[in-house]
Amino acid sequence: MRKQASGAVSRGRTGTRAAPGPASDLAPKERRGRPARKPGAGTAGAISKDELVSALGATRGARANERLRDAAHAFERERFDESRSLLRPIAEQAPQAASVRELLGLTYYRLGRWSDAIRELEAFRQLTGSTEQHPVLADSYRALKRRTEVEDLWEELRESSPSADLVTEGRIVMAGSLADRGKFSEAIALLEKSQRSVKRAEIHHLRQAYALADLYERAGDVARARELFRWVLSYEPDFADAAERASSLA
Repeated sequence: MRKQASGAVSRGRTGTRAAPGPASDLAPKERRGRPARKPGAGTAGAISKDELVSALGATRGARANERLRDAAHAFERERFDESRSLLRPIAEQAPQAASVRELLGLTYYRLGRWSDAIRELEAFRQLTGSTEQHPVLADSYRALKRRTEVEDLWEELRESSPSADLVTEGRIVMAGSLADRGKFSEAIALLEKSQRSVKRAEIHHLRQAYALADLYERAGDVARARELFRWVLSYEPDFADAAERASSLA
């Protein structure tokens, strides 16, 4: 989780250390947006089995659900190519199985295959009406510089007001999209407003603070960046590279 925070905000930097290349050049494990998203609670359980049995019949559906379970285990162990190989045939045979499309979309995301991730996660969105994967979907659009879609997904997520951590991840992606275009003041304002209201820091608050500190540094406000990196460290001393970042700004 801690390492993932730096990857979520590092894309798009120019003129700063350790900047990655364009989105298409990111390594497969590069984390973006809400990288730690896990398969849905119903993956390879009763919900997905019902979907697959309905689509494929009892015998084939049960076998497909076993493969889905294997794919989920591979995903959790970061064996993404294996997960993709298991999932793709199931998605082709049962395109209405939302849990399959969701996990395949997340797998493509972790492989850096943004267009494929968009296709699967848009299918999941249409099948379920859920905003659960909006940050990941938005960040995939962000990688392709499709900014209108990023903004639309952020508005939909913000208006639906799901869990605080989900909204925070969407806000980080939206701020990153603004920063990609050099709109640092707008990106900072978006994160600052929420950060000021933090009373008791949880992990999503630390990710947001890390992203905000990164923006401060990129905008040239070294003192505020250093202060916020240190605030993160006061809660999590080994959070991402926050200690290194704070030291470099001393």
